[in-house]
Amino acid sequence: MGTCSWADPSMVRDWYPRHMRTPRGLLAHYAAHFDTVEVNASFYALPEADHARRWAERTPGDFTFHVKAFGMMTGHRVDPRRLPASMREGVSSGRPDAATIREAFRRFREGIAPLRRAGKLGVVLMQFPPYFRADGPGAWRRRMAWIRRSAELLEGSRMVVEFRHASWYGERVFAPTHAHLARWGIGWVTVDEPQVGPDSVPLVVAPTTSIGYMRLHGRNEATWNARTASAAERFRYDYDDDALRGLLEPVGALAERTRETFVMFNNCYSDYAPRNASTLRAMLDSRG
Repeated sequence: MGTCSWADPSMVRDWYPRHMRTPRGLLAHYAAHFDTVEVNASFYALPEADHARRWAERTPGDFTFHVKAFGMMTGHRVDPRRLPASMREGVSSGRPDAATIREAFRRFREGIAPLRRAGKLGVVLMQFPPYFRADGPGAWRRRMAWIRRSAELLEGSRMVVEFRHASWYGERVFAPTHAHLARWGIGWVTVDEPQVGPDSVPLVVAPTTSIGYMRLHGRNEATWNARTASAAERFRYDYDDDALRGLLEPVGALAERTRETFVMFNNCYSDYAPRNASTLRAMLDSRG
């Protein structure tokens, strides 16, 4: 059980003790409460090995970091100013060329290598955008080829995929997608999110590997597709006890079908995510 950030400004403001504001102190406090976390900053900028090394050094031996893939790796539009100078030419036309994408994967691997060497790397989360769709002529084959190539470029890191368009759950697409991911050893991410049209997907427990990975985005319909001041504002949703009790069955089903199960709260506004995670964990513990 964990959260999809440990240093969102609103989370720092409302969950951490007031005297605790250094990077070392924040991570130490988080690791005293949870044994896993998702690195979200790596979606916006390529991770740096020095940072990963410090994270590994500052956490207990059994702590696990999951790392969200850099946006370019999953087809998201990336601000060239976020790239190293040597990579900017490759996106001068607005879309990165193949060599630039390969370079992004290489730099990403180097950036997370200290976590892998320390035995603290969990999964690499490939969260694809809503326009990464499975419908349309030849779309499914192209998308699946991208997914398989991504796993190859990660060179052995455990990879999980999160789809954000309903076409992946269609009657003709779901079964072959599930079968291919299982064959390739790529994990399926179970999600809980608002149900507001094709840019939403249902909560489906369908693990494809021995690792179960669930991300809880909250259910704020008003902000799901809105432009907000921050990512935390978009996922501003506080699960009440009834909603958390409703998650017990799918979490349990996922745990029964996998060897390791990670439940990650992405509603990282204020203290919502750590508080909800603690409550759900207590509910699970009370069930034995």
